[in-house]
Amino acid sequence: MSRTPVTVRAAEPTDVASLRELWSDILRKGGLDEQLADVSRVVATAAERDDQCVVVAEVDGEVAGAVYLEATTFTPLNLESAVLAVSPHVFSQFRRKGVGSALMESACRFAEQHGIAHIQTAAASESRDANRFMARLSLAPQATLRAATTSAVRARLPQSRQVTPAATSKQRIDRVLAARRIRREQVPG
Repeated sequence: MSRTPVTVRAAEPTDVASLRELWSDILRKGGLDEQLADVSRVVATAAERDDQCVVVAEVDGEVAGAVYLEATTFTPLNLESAVLAVSPHVFSQFRRKGVGSALMESACRFAEQHGIAHIQTAAASESRDANRFMARLSLAPQATLRAATTSAVRARLPQSRQVTPAATSKQRIDRVLAARRIRREQVPG
């Protein structure tokens, strides 16, 4: 089977609009300007640092996919080095053309350049194709990452375990007055 030639390179400021479109489902919710500013900041920061890189894959000069790479540790508690390949995404019209493989190959090169023996990545749980692709590359599941709003988690916690909020100023004054009354009642006299 013949593959379309895929080239990979570091992202440039001119790629920001394409990257925003590619990663739109994982960026913070907000306006177009906010998302463009976020992606621009990520690209600029990665260009300045040796332990980060945004890699863009091109097919016939057109952005086909991208991945954010960072030399980090497995977790904040497990300090073994690993390359985190965040959001290896490919535009739908370029899927099954070797773009994803080229992005993960760049992750391997990045890991080797930094002397790191492990690569980790994440795929959306509902993305069957992405999870199968990662499994074919021998990336085994290590954990399930779950997310919810703080208020949703708090609502599900048992009420007896929840920390009581700080007393209001009226409640504090009432407590002070009650303590004074108790002391007065205990004084012999």
